[in-house]
Amino acid sequence: MSVLVEFAMFPTDKGESVSPYVARVLTKIDTSGIVYQLTPMGTIFETQTMEEAVRLIQDCYKTLEPDCNRVYATVKFDIRKGSTGRIKSKVESLKEKANKQFTT
Repeated sequence: MSVLVEFAMFPTDKGESVSPYVARVLTKIDTSGIVYQLTPMGTIFETQTMEEAVRLIQDCYKTLEPDCNRVYATVKFDIRKGSTGRIKSKVESLKEKANKQFTT
């Protein structure tokens, strides 16, 4: 199974720039060993089970909880049975199709 997750998590009570807090979340993801991709608007990661995905999100929240009174998070899931490695293969498939479409 492949569970693709796109999420963003940050405190809303720490002013305009929250990058030090987002860096904590990213460090948690990085040390988890789970494949991920950072984007300007959030982070995408892939796990083999829903439990793993939810556990990582909870762990990320726990890094902010001690000194953040309000945390905002968005989470999107794309769950597919019988598939793995979609964090890369979905993008490669689209690039391949786009190249074929625009080169003719």
